[in-house]
Amino acid sequence: MSNTPMAASPLTRAVLEIDEYASGLGWDQPARLFALVDTARLRAQEPALAAQLGLQDEPATTGLTPIEQDEVPTDKPLDEFLATIAWPDAVVGCALTVERLMLPPSAEAQVPQGLSDAKLTKWVAEHPARQEVRMTVAVLRDGTRDSALRLREKDAPTEVLTGAGLVPGLAEALSATFEE
Repeated sequence: MSNTPMAASPLTRAVLEIDEYASGLGWDQPARLFALVDTARLRAQEPALAAQLGLQDEPATTGLTPIEQDEVPTDKPLDEFLATIAWPDAVVGCALTVERLMLPPSAEAQVPQGLSDAKLTKWVAEHPARQEVRMTVAVLRDGTRDSALRLREKDAPTEVLTGAGLVPGLAEALSATFEE
């Protein structure tokens, strides 16, 4: 049973459900991709799958069901992988959860110029102010988006930050998976 707030929008509830799922797996996990499907439509059109997912007893209210996809390849940059995705019509949205290192805005002035991607990654990983963060970003076909951020050092459900504009670049990349 999810601990997501019922007053939240269906997309926010899906994002928080995915964040809760990822949290249960622990840290240092690979990126995970999810299709988002309309729960009522899934129950009506795929009752066996809905039962397998434990949705037969869910309330009939509007909601989204996240369905984890195959593993995200680790040998290809994430943006290149996302560019290869096309979703069937039954998928109303998608979500991705990924862990990254982040620096506070105050560290931006300290970034050495001219570093290669590999050297910049190493520099960030060694920076004393770095923070490990898990980002869960979801988008719908209509452009609606939402995100959840969880810092490793504040790893508690009450410390998850949500908002539509928290990770705009990743949201754009996910939205592009619905473009024809």
